[in-house]
Amino acid sequence: MVIRVSEIPEEGLTFEGPEACPEPFQDHDWRLEHLELGVDKDGDVVFVHGRVRSRVPQVCSRCLEPYEATVDAAVETRLVPSPAGRGEEHELGRDDLETDVYDHDQIDLDALIETETTLGLPMKPLCREGCKGLCPTCGANRNAVPCACAPAADPRWSPLKGLADRLSK
Repeated sequence: MVIRVSEIPEEGLTFEGPEACPEPFQDHDWRLEHLELGVDKDGDVVFVHGRVRSRVPQVCSRCLEPYEATVDAAVETRLVPSPAGRGEEHELGRDDLETDVYDHDQIDLDALIETETTLGLPMKPLCREGCKGLCPTCGANRNAVPCACAPAADPRWSPLKGLADRLSK
């Protein structure tokens, strides 16, 4: 959904419910569950604020099982018109790091929703907090089946293996 900045009324815009943005994600497996956004403008500066909750398919980084992650993201975005001289270098100020830009009097709300959802995804996805992962010896999923393999020794400790015996002599 594209919003024209010049057409934002003085009282602002409100978007509620997933039906307000029916397909905000490029990946159709991602699902928007809750949307509550307000769009306000002060001159050329546009403020988007609210909450977005989405369900995103993930693969657990420990056991490699698929699961759905719920992303509940607070949206607080400040957008300004894209500067005309992009080739020029200038030092960013503190406010510039929290500011996004829009081009041609348009804001792509779908892109904003997808960005906020992506930023809310975990860096190391886990199906659950206590995921036991895969056995490094036989490859079994330790969450599903008990594994009888002996714990794997860390090869980095092998130089110290006989140290205790040598020190006790």
